[in-house]
Amino acid sequence: MAKQKIHPGWIAVTVTFFTLMASAGYRSAPSVLIVPLEDAFGWSRSQISLAVSINVLLFGLVAPFAAALMERFTVRKVVMSALTLVAISSTSTIFITKPWHLWLLWGVGVGVGTGSMALVFAATVANRWFIARKGIVVGALTAATASGQLIFLPLLSHFALTYGWKSVSLTVGGAAVIVVPFIFFFLKEKPELLGIAPYGAPADWQAPAPNEMSAGKIAIDTFARSSKSKDFWILFGTFFVCGLSTNGLIGTHFIPAAHDHGMVETVAASLLALVGVFDVIGTIFSGWLTDRIDPRRLLFFYYGLRGLSLFLLPSILFSTMHPSTLVFIIFYGLDWVATVPPTIMLCRSVLGTQRATVVYGWVFVGHQIGASVAAIGAAVLRVKLGDYAIAFYISAAMCLVAALAVLHIAKGKTTAEIRG
Repeated sequence: MAKQKIHPGWIAVTVTFFTLMASAGYRSAPSVLIVPLEDAFGWSRSQISLAVSINVLLFGLVAPFAAALMERFTVRKVVMSALTLVAISSTSTIFITKPWHLWLLWGVGVGVGTGSMALVFAATVANRWFIARKGIVVGALTAATASGQLIFLPLLSHFALTYGWKSVSLTVGGAAVIVVPFIFFFLKEKPELLGIAPYGAPADWQAPAPNEMSAGKIAIDTFARSSKSKDFWILFGTFFVCGLSTNGLIGTHFIPAAHDHGMVETVAASLLALVGVFDVIGTIFSGWLTDRIDPRRLLFFYYGLRGLSLFLLPSILFSTMHPSTLVFIIFYGLDWVATVPPTIMLCRSVLGTQRATVVYGWVFVGHQIGASVAAIGAAVLRVKLGDYAIAFYISAAMCLVAALAVLHIAKGKTTAEIRG
């Protein structure tokens, strides 16, 4: 096996990539459903956005426990269980009649299910199978998660307009079911079970001893130890801003904001899908850069340019297909989740490589708290003020603060020391 031209780690990455891409529809659906649910039930935008807020909050809160469960049990069992929960919750939404039904199913059910995989799934596969090229692997898997979410938007938007909002729920539930056997048959758990070392491992590499602590104890112990580190809180806070400025604001409210300005929903969905296309390029390239450049400098660059672009957004975005709109879409796509590979790398500086994935799970909680705040906060500001402009400006200012903060992570440590 060790002499094979294609290391099995790349096969594991390929399976994970297509799983994340194919199952990303459930992350697209909330932004597509906001306007149709307003029309169907007469609910306010803030009522509907509360379901999205709960969803993205739980998506983050369960991540460190899911990472610990993957370490304690198996990746396959956790991911298959999560997909099943998503399928049941999504399909059940066709029976909703009250806002709290939406909060329970899309907010709690889909939130817990999606939070049990996605980026912690990607980080776990990368950490288990790779020593070298870990940055580009994380970049590719992150791109699959984010881009799949955005690329499905035109299709789901078309279904919502043509067949009604229930077709979106059924499509998402069906897609989650289809992915379950794919994981069962094709995803291998870890290299040592195949009698090989991870890709790029040194000759004297030894598999880490399994942790005998329960999944819950691993997660809580990791947080207790991480919370004493200044680096952890800087990573947590800056990733809060990352979630606020991407999934929470643009991912949730781009289509409704464009609709407010007269843009057809399918056009807005197509533009957001274009963000997903460029996100693949940007995130994989970011992973390649993370293997070569100080991740702190990369984050300074990413957050700084994202903040500047958001300051310009209200004045340029909603002129349909105006050249400046396309420039923003291309740039934002390249920068969408480019922050993930360097952030995962910097998580190693908190408690070392052994707990890096679980530390990242807790840092990801910050990302989703930020997304949750933006999902409901932007909706409230829109209801109170009539548009989304102030939400974009607040997000822009916070990105600039984050750009300065990341320069203080692992102060005094070299890039080589951070990588371990």
